[in-house]
Amino acid sequence: MPIKVKHIITFFFLLAVGSQLRAQDSTLVGQSLKWDLAKCIDYAKKNNIQINSLRLSQQTSQQEYLLAKAARLPDLSATGSQTFAHGNNFSNGDNGRHSGYNVSGSYGLSSNVTLYNGSYINNNISQKNLQVQSANLSILQQENDIVLQITQAYLTVLLDKESVIYNTDLLSTTQAQVKLQQQRYNVGSVARKDLIQLQAQQATDQYTLVNSQNAVRNDLLTLKQLLVLPTDLSFDIMKPDTVMAPIDSVSSFPEAEQTALQNRPEVKNGELGVKIAQFDVDKAKAGYKPTLTAGASLNTGYANGQGVSFGNQINNNFYQQLGVNLSIPIFTKRVVKTQVEEAKINVKQSQLDLKNTKITLSQTVERAYINVQNARSQFSAAAEEYKFSKESYRIASEQLKVGVANTVDFLLQKNLFVQAQQSFVQAKYNALLTLKIYDFYRGVPITL
Repeated sequence: MPIKVKHIITFFFLLAVGSQLRAQDSTLVGQSLKWDLAKCIDYAKKNNIQINSLRLSQQTSQQEYLLAKAARLPDLSATGSQTFAHGNNFSNGDNGRHSGYNVSGSYGLSSNVTLYNGSYINNNISQKNLQVQSANLSILQQENDIVLQITQAYLTVLLDKESVIYNTDLLSTTQAQVKLQQQRYNVGSVARKDLIQLQAQQATDQYTLVNSQNAVRNDLLTLKQLLVLPTDLSFDIMKPDTVMAPIDSVSSFPEAEQTALQNRPEVKNGELGVKIAQFDVDKAKAGYKPTLTAGASLNTGYANGQGVSFGNQINNNFYQQLGVNLSIPIFTKRVVKTQVEEAKINVKQSQLDLKNTKITLSQTVERAYINVQNARSQFSAAAEEYKFSKESYRIASEQLKVGVANTVDFLLQKNLFVQAQQSFVQAKYNALLTLKIYDFYRGVPITL
């Protein structure tokens, strides 16, 4: 069956817009815009909520990477305490009771650094770096999705606008025919039923034109909402000078498949997922190995009533400490072994996910290739049908004009022409859309 452009855009629109908030760019409120496809795609890449959410995730990954690198550095902390105490004291000389204050304080600096922990820190840094790269690829993947959605919505509006042109011309022709038939009826050269049949056809053509105009408004709204533009914004698209259906040969499927598998971000992201999971195995294995840390501290303090000045106490009580600590795991009640085995399972799952991604992508590219072939064949047939139907309709119109055509036969020929015209327009944009999608998987940017 031929691909229906509106069916495709409806699916992707519900998929994308349904999960987005209705955030709006306040700088565009109240404006009147008319954009081409390139501008729509550029705006969507910058303002799409899902893409911007992924950009925030990328920033989080970047911070986690910087934190992992900082684990190599020693820490440094300062401590200080100051105590004020009041109490009653007894004097041995006169057995008198005296009250007084006691003031004391202690101060210190300490630092620790990890010297060896089974390469956990190095593996963690490498893993976090891959996660940053994965976040960047996720952004590209989402941008690719939004490009296809915008392109499909944009071409749908172009299809609607071209249908309006055809239907406007069709209505104008019918109005002229009704006017001529009315003149003939007035002089008694045609029957009333012939006039009424043409008037009914005029009403039908008017209804068809109104539906085409409504489709333009509805599909423009779909594109506007997909772009998440302000509701009170006047929005329209720019129609290219020419919209031609593809006639050149299409690249072979194996070539397109190979290009997609080598360059698409979802595949690269899957490959990174396997590497990231492998680092979890290496990090878990660090639990089997000893940990060596070094530490140093500086401390001092004082207390009043010692008969020694504050400065001398601080100097006399000042001491330094330097040491190393070695921790060797001997029995961990299977905690480390479980962590390692679970990490290995995650590696296998990542490999399966990558395999599934490649299979899905290959199937998608193959489907896109088949769609192009089908759409091209359909367009060729529709163009041929439209060519002859148009000529037959022209002849029937001339015959009606000179009064030698039967009204019923004319209307039958006109209906055949209208059907051929609709099929031709649909086939043209369907062929263009399928080719753009197929080329996009081949790494060719979408342009009109």
